[in-house]
Amino acid sequence: MRTDFDFPKKDLLGPVVFRPEFNNFQQISANQTWSLFFTVGQEDKALGQNTEFGKFFTYLLIALGVAGSIGASIFTNLI
Repeated sequence: MRTDFDFPKKDLLGPVVFRPEFNNFQQISANQTWSLFFTVGQEDKALGQNTEFGKFFTYLLIALGVAGSIGASIFTNLI
């Protein structure tokens, strides 16, 4: 049995953005971005290939920001 699993140990334990096969100049998707965020840079495919997860977390972050801004503007005027 032949495997192509010959990565040096330092490449396996480090963050995915510092691995040689990760292209730093390639555009990454929202899924890869959120996967890197949630796994603290260890894995870029943790959320899978479905693009809806990345869009959901992006829109959720935007909604929290908008709701926080509106809530802050309403409640600061009431006091």
